[in-house]
Amino acid sequence: MKNGQLLAAVDLGSNSFRLEIGHLDHGQIRRVEYLKETVRQGNGLDSERNLSLVAMQRGWDCLARFAERISGFEPSQVRAVATQTLREARNRDVFLEKAQTILGFPIEIIPGREEARLIYSGVAHLLPQSDERRLVIDIGGRSTEMILGQGFKPTTLESYRVGSVAWSMKYFPDGLFTPMAFDMAEVAAKAILDEVLTVYRRKDWDVAYGASGTIGAVMDVLEAAGRPAGPITREGLYWLKEKLIKSGRSDQLKLDGIKEDRRPVIGGGLAILMSLFELLDIDELHAAQGALRQGALYDLLERDESTDIRESMVEWLSKRFGIDAQQAQRVSHTAALLFKKIPPTATADDLSPMQRKLIWAGRLHEVGAHISHADHHKHGAYILDNADLPGFSVPELHRLSQLVLGHRGKLRKLEGNLLDPGFVHQLFALRLAVILCHARRDPDLKGFDLSHHDQPAQGFTINTRKGWAALWPQSAHLLREECIAWQKTPWAVTFNSL
Repeated sequence: MKNGQLLAAVDLGSNSFRLEIGHLDHGQIRRVEYLKETVRQGNGLDSERNLSLVAMQRGWDCLARFAERISGFEPSQVRAVATQTLREARNRDVFLEKAQTILGFPIEIIPGREEARLIYSGVAHLLPQSDERRLVIDIGGRSTEMILGQGFKPTTLESYRVGSVAWSMKYFPDGLFTPMAFDMAEVAAKAILDEVLTVYRRKDWDVAYGASGTIGAVMDVLEAAGRPAGPITREGLYWLKEKLIKSGRSDQLKLDGIKEDRRPVIGGGLAILMSLFELLDIDELHAAQGALRQGALYDLLERDESTDIRESMVEWLSKRFGIDAQQAQRVSHTAALLFKKIPPTATADDLSPMQRKLIWAGRLHEVGAHISHADHHKHGAYILDNADLPGFSVPELHRLSQLVLGHRGKLRKLEGNLLDPGFVHQLFALRLAVILCHARRDPDLKGFDLSHHDQPAQGFTINTRKGWAALWPQSAHLLREECIAWQKTPWAVTFNSL
């Protein structure tokens, strides 16, 4: 990206939505504008994990205001990410469909560990560089992320389903602060977070940092009250807890430094923070300036083929499951060549990301082979749908899983996806690549052409040079079978061989 380029990150959190706009200044991103709105979508999840229409409308209204500010940005300049509330919501697709139309850009629902990775990146880029080993904590509305790292590199990433909104709703209903409520909230938090005792051991980090909402709010209150300047301490947390209990209710809380939008969720956030102090034996927690949104901005800079973390994750998964590297490379390369032969159904800006995802699917199409040879496509799809790979959003992994699921066998299992022309073009290229590479050798693509047509029905035509079918009879047979496989779909495939 060019120096001076504007970049934007949209963070759809459980408590607040945030928009961060910055410009690139010699490798660093300098803030141009920051907008935050309390949307509190986490409060809108019912007992069946469906978002209420009211909560969705609050989100849509906020995104409409953000959209006006980033109107005119190119897709490569914007990254929008959604976290725990939309990870949980059963009806998230209803919200996302309208939200993306309003915002004008794709919204990625990111896994917990990807959220943790971006948080660490945001924190690390805004801290002075040093060799210190860092513990980073971010208490969000419905999840808490914890990371160990050094420099710009995170070494341990985890996300726990405990957050300030969820805990405040459950243990401080109606904003009531009592000693018993705090005891119950802290015990419950420790029950979920107790594994941190073995994962985030005190000897493994030198300095602890806190990012974002709850920790920033606690720091603001302590400073406004004239407490000693510096990091958050246990003594400061106990002082704040006593102030909350004495106030009795969140709407009667009289403390300088606490913002109105933080009052209803301060109790749950504080209980979680106190639990972490005890579990991890933290004496001091320093405030970090960076957070998820800054990490998303820096990630935009790194998403090229040489530094994209998704490339390394695909490589890691390939090695983890013992994939035949030569065959994986052969299939992915062939699929990419075939994809280029099909006239595009997407804009030029979309073609490159589609091709990269196709290549990843080709490299991972046998990821389930060590579990079952006959059903390796089904096991591979399951692995990808349930993997927590840093760099990938939930929809990206699902797209890969569906391509892997569909690279062989009947197509009715992908019925809904076959309404998406872009997916069909990716899938068709991948299935042909697997067929042509069936003998685990480089295929003969001389004179092998593809065309896309809309009449008499939408579909594809495969043309080969004279004598190709006689030279490769098994491949020709498999291609004829492929034509039959597509007959029960809205897509027609014809194989012309001389």
